[in-house]
Amino acid sequence: MTQPLFTVSNLSLRFGHAQVYDRFSVTVPIGGLTGIIGPNGCGKSTLLRCLAGIQKPDRGRIALNGRPLAQLADSARARQIAYLPQEPPNLPEMTVAGLIGKGRAPWRRAFAPFSRADKTAIDTALQSTGLAELRNRRLATLSGGQRQRAWLAMALAQNTPVILLDEPTSYLDIQHQLSLLKLLRTLADDQHRSIIMVLHDLTLAGRFCDHVLGLRAGQLICAGPPEHAITQDTVAALYDIHAQVAPDPVFGKPVVYPSR
Repeated sequence: MTQPLFTVSNLSLRFGHAQVYDRFSVTVPIGGLTGIIGPNGCGKSTLLRCLAGIQKPDRGRIALNGRPLAQLADSARARQIAYLPQEPPNLPEMTVAGLIGKGRAPWRRAFAPFSRADKTAIDTALQSTGLAELRNRRLATLSGGQRQRAWLAMALAQNTPVILLDEPTSYLDIQHQLSLLKLLRTLADDQHRSIIMVLHDLTLAGRFCDHVLGLRAGQLICAGPPEHAITQDTVAALYDIHAQVAPDPVFGKPVVYPSR
């Protein structure tokens, strides 16, 4: 049996009076795309921050490839995991290429010039996200969708085997949503990266993800391939709505049709 990428055991976490997780356990498979779905406030982003090692749980254990995540030094973790939050910091005067270059920090000595490998990683990230012609533009001059792609390119340039993305399709129109998810699909398939992302669109999660985790109020409601995890019963349990779920006629993936 293949060892999971992440193993979360008895995770407990409280923010003030709010209990986000109470003895929560889940495994995330290695490779492919894993989508985390669920209503607002259910703990999706918090789980992602815990997997990134940014949010420390009150109790419990998180293992990466069988090794306790807490034992990894920050530099070692940054070479294993790239994390893109839902709301990156505002850096209006930075250029696109300058931002993407920050993704190379885990691989460089302080104040050292960019190596050939660094430059190749930056150029590849620019090309992959369709930003090559904007490399010298300042972030303040970009649209919301362009800035989102620039931050994604920074995560790609970090060149880690694991990428964590919190709502990466935010601010993107449907064309760029599909382009981004196809790119992530290619990274998973061709470069064997493990990508875990929070998504709100169940149709996109069903079409592109290999594995889906459904959360509600800090509890795991469903887990597995989209065909098993996104069903009429689980949609009702997650969102309190009655919906029909049927295979897409083109891709055969589950599509959710909310009832009136």
